[in-house]
Amino acid sequence: MTAALKLISHKLCPYVQRAVIALSEKGVPFERIEFDLANKPDWFLKLSPLGKVPVLVVTTDKSEVALFESNVICEYIEETQGGSKLHPADALKRAEHRAWMEFGSAILGDLWGLETTSDPATFDSKRRAIAGKFSRVEAALGTGPYFAGEQFSLVDAVFAPIFRYFDLFDELAEHGIFNDVPKVRAWRAELAKRPSARTAVGADYPQLLRAFLVRHDAHLLKLAA
Repeated sequence: MTAALKLISHKLCPYVQRAVIALSEKGVPFERIEFDLANKPDWFLKLSPLGKVPVLVVTTDKSEVALFESNVICEYIEETQGGSKLHPADALKRAEHRAWMEFGSAILGDLWGLETTSDPATFDSKRRAIAGKFSRVEAALGTGPYFAGEQFSLVDAVFAPIFRYFDLFDELAEHGIFNDVPKVRAWRAELAKRPSARTAVGADYPQLLRAFLVRHDAHLLKLAA
């Protein structure tokens, strides 16, 4: 049974990027529908109980189902689509990967504070929290080039959008987050070269992210000044 896939998204959302990367790695055709989260249309609120993106609308000849939560969407893509496997075959390793995907979400929580705060003390607290979390990631990494070695996985799909933030942040300030994590730096560089990660956002992503910082009067911009 062939299903048509529509991904409801927002241009800056890192959780959307996870799903886009997973779909791209699998070579799955899909329609991407973008809108402004600040002005959520009624049709979207009917699809998403949490009012968040991404939402994957799966249409078959029998039904239309809206899946929400990025990790749920990524798991569905892994279970139903062909192409390269994005999870380990071993159950324990698979569970370990899922745990690190959640850890990536925790980093994104701190990143939200880092990019939206105008307060220097809050910024420094979030900076130290993120650096500490990447120290834990450093200890978990092997020889690379990806999280689990040679095989690209859903953990890589989670972390590629995290690293993308820092392409702009590095230009704005000397934050020192990656100073003591050489394996993380190497992993970041490899993910930046991955076609699925590079094409997960539009060419206007840096400009949109900078505008987002401006709207929040971000301390990052003050450091740049």
